[in-house]
Amino acid sequence: MLLGVIQIALQLGRRKPIDVMEWMSVFLVIASGTATVLTDSPRFVLFKPTAIYAIVGIVMLKPGWINRYLPSISREVASDVATYVGFAWAGLMFVSATLNAYLALNSVLATWAMVMTIFGIVGKSVLGIAGFVAIRLTVRHRLRAMAAEEREALLISTGWKAKSPPVAEK
Repeated sequence: MLLGVIQIALQLGRRKPIDVMEWMSVFLVIASGTATVLTDSPRFVLFKPTAIYAIVGIVMLKPGWINRYLPSISREVASDVATYVGFAWAGLMFVSATLNAYLALNSVLATWAMVMTIFGIVGKSVLGIAGFVAIRLTVRHRLRAMAAEEREALLISTGWKAKSPPVAEK
């Protein structure tokens, strides 16, 4: 919690913009930690991930939130695909919230812990890999479809120094 607050303070001091996801992270850590201490309830601890997943999902519904985490070439060439990937992440958060609520109400603690751990790791890993592949393949396809001069100008403008590899003519 303290590190999140320090990070925000440093960015404010440097007059750097603070992204919505950063504000949300600090807020969720402070609010959920405080609520856990105040309620002192095992049931609350089971339902807390539902609220967190739902809040994160709502924030992830903002188009383009994921662009900040992409290389400049991907932002330039495949921002539309990145927006869809961002919406897929929001969907995963809502599915996670729903699954967590269901398990918190209808299962024993051991089942809840096992399922949420496995689902969280597998779901995020699969979506992370699928999103990466979708964006990368889109960038490669669109770059290859560009005229050589346009491609070179784009690569240089996004920080690539080397010439792009030759593209086989069809």
